[in-house]
Amino acid sequence: MLNRHSRAIVGGRTLLPTGFEDGAVVVIEDGVITDITDGTRGHPVLDAGGRLVLPGMIDLHGDAFERQLMPRPGVHFDMRLALADTDRQLVANGISTAFHGVTHSWEPGLRSRDSLVALMEALEAVRPHLACDTRLHLRQETFNLDGEADALRWLAQGRVALLAFNDHMADIVKKMDNPLEAMTVLQRTGLGAEALGRLARQVASRAGEVPASIGRLAAAAVVAGVPQASHDDPTPQVRHDYQALSCSISEFPKNRETARAARALGNHVVMGSPNVVRGGSHQSHAVGAATLVAEGLCTVLTSDYYYPAMLQAPFRLALDGACGFPQAWALVSANAADAARLHDRGQLAVGMRADVLVVEPPAEMPARVTLHLAAGRLVHAAQESALARSPASRQRATVPVSEAVGWVEP
Repeated sequence: MLNRHSRAIVGGRTLLPTGFEDGAVVVIEDGVITDITDGTRGHPVLDAGGRLVLPGMIDLHGDAFERQLMPRPGVHFDMRLALADTDRQLVANGISTAFHGVTHSWEPGLRSRDSLVALMEALEAVRPHLACDTRLHLRQETFNLDGEADALRWLAQGRVALLAFNDHMADIVKKMDNPLEAMTVLQRTGLGAEALGRLARQVASRAGEVPASIGRLAAAAVVAGVPQASHDDPTPQVRHDYQALSCSISEFPKNRETARAARALGNHVVMGSPNVVRGGSHQSHAVGAATLVAEGLCTVLTSDYYYPAMLQAPFRLALDGACGFPQAWALVSANAADAARLHDRGQLAVGMRADVLVVEPPAEMPARVTLHLAAGRLVHAAQESALARSPASRQRATVPVSEAVGWVEP
């Protein structure tokens, strides 16, 4: 007897670990890929209509949800509503697993302890209702010494899925000298320029305590089995220092030399998809992600601050000749899974979690997701015409999109 929660995806160009295969049928039962074959075995069919069948994406660093939390300066919305809206954006853009990068800073306002705790509690409350597997990426500001005890406790409680060490102190102090650049910091903190400058100087005066705090947090992450990243590594030496603490992900290294040092250590190097899609970083003098990909120095791409960029970036890399498409897609799937130690996803292979996308490649319009199954559940489908049946499949027991959209496992 067939499992009532089974599906077979047919009629696509399927990206397997060995490369693209036309005609491969991906069989899904109870949220897991149970077979990759040449026949449906009697399972209900979803027809890809000649489109690409790809592994769902894994976003290790995304903070665009902050725009749902505070769409205008000082205008706040219910966190559950913000997380629900973010969830729809994620699955519509093909992201099956997301790490919300939440900053734990010494600043008041949007990135304060109170905001983090509220978001953490809201995320834990709504997580069972979200379509995307959503986790907490704790971005610990290294100068937030008063917040160290909290971070240690959250790591021990298993509430953190990825720990990143951030140091934005020098950047904030520099921005305070430029009224235009200072505005973004002032808006999110709710402080005036004089008050923020005074607070920043007070926090910066404790610089001597920072290295020991980093060491304690890194040790706690090791005990908890939580992967660690260092953010904005400025030099190879800084990357070596973090590697010595078992922090093996270099997130947005500042230059090619640091990225090269990270790869020599066997580290994953994370860059932003917006950097690829826009043709360069929005920050002046920052290294281009596409350049690092072409040189084998970038292994993972994230949404960073713009969710739609993750879907477009692999196509742009392949079009520009930075690498082949299978290698480009691995940057947002298999490699990201490896960096996060999620060994049950990121590839279309038997035994893996059934995170599967049917994607219309870019032509007159950007690439778009026409079908998204997350752990086997249909979580997004475009209009019915977007899943046209191929002539060869019209006689199969194809599931209409209207029916499929309503099918969600309990």
